[in-house]
Amino acid sequence: MSQTKIYRQPQYSIPSGATELLLVRHGESRAASLAHPFDLVNGQGDPELSSRGKAQAEKLAKRLHSQKIDAVYVTTMRRTAETAAPLVNLSNLKPKVEADLREVHLGKWEGGLFRIKAAESDPAFLEMQQKEEWGLIPGGESTEALRARIKVALNKITAAHPDQTVLLVSHGGVIGQILSLATGSRPFAFQHVDNASISQIIVSGEEMIVRRFNDTCHLAPTLTKAADPQT
Repeated sequence: MSQTKIYRQPQYSIPSGATELLLVRHGESRAASLAHPFDLVNGQGDPELSSRGKAQAEKLAKRLHSQKIDAVYVTTMRRTAETAAPLVNLSNLKPKVEADLREVHLGKWEGGLFRIKAAESDPAFLEMQQKEEWGLIPGGESTEALRARIKVALNKITAAHPDQTVLLVSHGGVIGQILSLATGSRPFAFQHVDNASISQIIVSGEEMIVRRFNDTCHLAPTLTKAADPQT
């Protein structure tokens, strides 16, 4: 072993054949109320972006338009397509729809009721959070079922895009579960994902590596988006 040779700290490099996934949560959707529930698509709430959500989508596009992105995926819900739209317009990429990355089915709490239950600290909502089980929502999709369809979608996308960077515009519950799968963490460990935030994983065969979580520097100059004032 040479006494004079120097060894720098190695920098991470993406393995050959791997897929880089940029996980973006949709922008803020419109407010919920009992008097004005969300329209349903296949039984799931489908609110449009709020004016703030549209502004977030524009900031996201400015952040990402100079990045190398080979494909864009959205879900069956319009808030993801609306979030991707400003970037798509800049890049001329045609978004593909992946239904299995749609938000968790909230059963009888669809249409905006889930958000109301959360805001009012409904005991059933608190129990669901404590036990980290979506299936405790009446008629809701189980965490196991959610994770199963997410795996199907990820396998499909990564098989189609080796050595490429793919933008997935999805939902908070789904992104949280992807990161949980990647790290082997508790089901809800990554549940609090900000609107229009960017998380990043590298998928190489059966291995998933988290490189970034909840990056919001394009939305606010503060270290955390929690300090970003509500407008």
